[in-house]
This record gives sequence, C-alpha cells and structure tokens, in this order.
Amino acid sequence: MKEKRGLLIGRMQPVHNGHIQVIKKTLEEVDEIIIGIGSAQLSHTITDPFTAGERVMMLTKALAENSINSARYYIIPIQDIQMNAVWVSHIKMLTPPFGNVFSGNPLVQQLFEEEGYDVDRPPLFKREKLSGTEVRRRMLEDENWKKLVPTSTAKIIEEINGIERLNHLAKKEVSEIAK
Repeated sequence: MKEKRGLLIGRMQPVHNGHIQVIKKTLEEVDEIIIGIGSAQLSHTITDPFTAGERVMMLTKALAENSINSARYYIIPIQDIQMNAVWVSHIKMLTPPFGNVFSGNPLVQQLFEEEGYDVDRPPLFKREKLSGTEVRRRMLEDENWKKLVPTSTAKIIEEINGIERLNHLAKKEVSEIAK
C-alpha cells in the first residue's frame, strides 16, 4: 500500500508548542510528514534569529521529546526563491513525493492549489500565544517564553546563547539612531 505523505512548511523561528501540536494533528491525517524549514537562508535578524541548522536541531529534539517516531517524518531546509511561479517545482525538487499540503499561509495555499494539490489548513493552537513572534517578543522583554516551547528548544536556545543573540540584534546601530 502506498504511503500517504504530506508537506508542512514553517519558518520555526523558534520551534514552539504550536508547531508540535500542528505536526501531531497532521500525523493523524498522513502516514508520513515532510517538514520544510522555510526561509532556510535567513538567520541573525530580529524576525529570523536562528540558522536552518539550529532550527533542524530544535525540531528533531522536540519531536523526539514528544515521542514522535522518526520514521514518520523528514526535515528538509528550504531556501526561499524570489519566483513564486516556479516555487512549487523548487519544493518538489527538494522533497520526497507528497500528496497533501498543510499550510496556514495564503500564498503557499494559492501556489500549491494552482498546481493541483489538495491543501489543508491546519488548526492553529492558541495562536495569540503560540507564535514565533510572541516567543521572540517574550525573549526580548525577559518574560516567560520557555512555557511556549518544548523543553529541548529552550535548552538549545540556551546552548547557542540565543537570548544574547536576539538582544544584540535588537540594538539599533549608531547610524540608525542618528536618523
């Protein structure tokens, strides 16, 4: 019998509990999931502070922490290309074959639907709290961010001095302040 395989793409900046819930829910629908780490070329900015490798490590450890069988997923870094008309082909070149696409992103939905894919919109879990934007905001404001992420993600962020990186990135350059 042919495996039912789905694709889920997210920036995972950083991996948080909402991502894990969406992955668990998606695995109820498919046998295997391809998890694309989106915008893999971006790092060291306020909105994208972590490298693709750091995000792969966070996700791998968070999935293990949540007892998700590693035979059921593939994690693939995906760099952005600035050509939406060929983006789906770019994704297909980087990933194992898949039938379903799971995305809450309207552009991703549109591009895959135009190529004939079934696109499911996964439910968002406590989106007002469980977003990378909120996790990063709490990190910068020295608020409790650790309860929004898997324990393994928090450990990795500490290991790579992620809070210090984010705080450093948040500082305005002297040239920016002078404007």
